Amino acid sequence: MQIIEGAGQWTIPETGADNDWAEHIAVPALSVGTYCIPAGGTDDQSPHTEDEIYVVTSGRARINTPAGSAEIGPGSVIFVPAGEEHRFTDIAEDLALLVVFGSAYGTRSA
Repeated sequence: MQIIEGAGQWTIPETGADNDWAEHIAVPALSVGTYCIPAGGTDDQSPHTEDEIYVVTSGRARINTPAGSAEIGPGSVIFVPAGEEHRFTDIAEDLALLVVFGSAYGTRSA
């Protein structure tokens, strides 16, 4: 067992950064981290080679994918399949997301 302190908690991005990503744990089958984007900020991520689950722990925004878009807020759970383009936009409140990659982030080839 491992308690992951701080997972999903809002973190202010470094000065000049658009957002903040912190990986908390990575094992062969999955990884867990926190992704934070400030209100009015920019999501600059690219599609991933892993399936992904986002759990919104705080903030409000919109997620956009080729399949559609939706308003999200605390408690929203979003599944994004490997390779799917996705972007958080219209970030109205500081956004903190608990992120789970399966398999672990960076372990699949493109």
